[in-house]
Amino acid sequence: MGGLRVFLVVLATLFTVGHAGSAAADNPRYAAFVVDETTGEVLHARRADDARYPASLTKMMTLYMLFEALERGEVTLSTPMTVSRHAAGQSPSVLGVESGDTVTVETAIRALIIRSANDIAVVVGEHLAGTETAFATRMTSRARELGLTRTTFRNASGLPNSRQMTTARDMARLAIALHRDFPQYFHYFRERSFVHDGRTWRSHNNLVGRVNGVDGMKTGYIRASGFNIAVTAERGGHRIVTVVMGGPSAASRDNHAEELVNAAFRSFERREQILMAANDIAPRMNPIRMQDQIAVEIAQLDLRGPVAQGDADNMPALRVVLDDSPAPAREPVTPAVRQSEPAALPATVRTTAADAPSGQWAIQVGAYAGEAAALARLETVRTLASDLSSAALATPSVDTNGRRLFRARFEGVTADTARAVCRLLAERGEACFAVAPGA
Repeated sequence: MGGLRVFLVVLATLFTVGHAGSAAADNPRYAAFVVDETTGEVLHARRADDARYPASLTKMMTLYMLFEALERGEVTLSTPMTVSRHAAGQSPSVLGVESGDTVTVETAIRALIIRSANDIAVVVGEHLAGTETAFATRMTSRARELGLTRTTFRNASGLPNSRQMTTARDMARLAIALHRDFPQYFHYFRERSFVHDGRTWRSHNNLVGRVNGVDGMKTGYIRASGFNIAVTAERGGHRIVTVVMGGPSAASRDNHAEELVNAAFRSFERREQILMAANDIAPRMNPIRMQDQIAVEIAQLDLRGPVAQGDADNMPALRVVLDDSPAPAREPVTPAVRQSEPAALPATVRTTAADAPSGQWAIQVGAYAGEAAALARLETVRTLASDLSSAALATPSVDTNGRRLFRARFEGVTADTARAVCRLLAERGEACFAVAPGA
């Protein structure tokens, strides 16, 4: 294993970078979070659960509520919404509508995403809930159902309110939910400008069109929060969400977010290189034993300082994953993770999404390289929530970047059960997504 040890030393050297720059480290408002949207793997987290002011990232939740109203048929894209005196009196950024004017739902979507219009956020809230206060209460309740356990909304726009708080992790969860639940409306986040009443408004999200793969999502700023951004991006079959909060300027926020995005995608590329190099070193070794051996070798290395991926400040922590293929059928099962494939799947297990009950919801708790690992995760999670006792276990597969992943899902549950279970699991720090029928 001498060659393997040399390889690991080179690997550690390749990924070692310095500590975060002092400007970011000393900024009390700073927080950042990067996650693989497909698998839920956290690539980087810095103060990700510390309370922060969302500023106009709040409008992501306003949009989520509006998209839900569209799906329920309560409004259409052409539905006119009336501007109240309260809405017209909001502080900038605004679209500049006056009391008594009307705007369509589609105009509102673009105004929220591109202009970040506070007056239009109030128009949406009042149209859907009667008052902005009632709408904020609904926003908070829905956010809890989506797993945003540390988020409270007090208005629809993100204008200053000392009780309107969130975290970087929660904003990433919201970005994932928007893309997952409403792909039919996601194209609005890619738009860089729109015209209203003869005036062209340009997006505050400068990373769309500037950074390879970035296709959304939203920026925000108030004095108390600093400069915030949530970014969605896709390259080479990988989708990530990046959140940066508390930037001292729009330019520094954008630059740091770009660094994190690029570093995350480099980590995927380098992971593939690591896998190939490891296979070259010990091509005949059983994958499970190989992973165990490498874990031992890494533990024995005397590495000083942080080990991270990429070459920017606050990069994702190094995570080596070498067992990316299902283990042989006769490999022993360990208590922590079932690495082997079972001889026969339990009768309650469905392995394809096509078998899911029509019109019923599902609960996803992870995605894994091996089907056995997905099943083991389901069995573990089922012990945490009594509502899952009668749910069917399912491991539908998805191919990403030439690799197959198995989603760990409980199927055949109601919408209320899905949301209740996700609330419970979120409180325990467990990953959970409520999956609508057909998703």
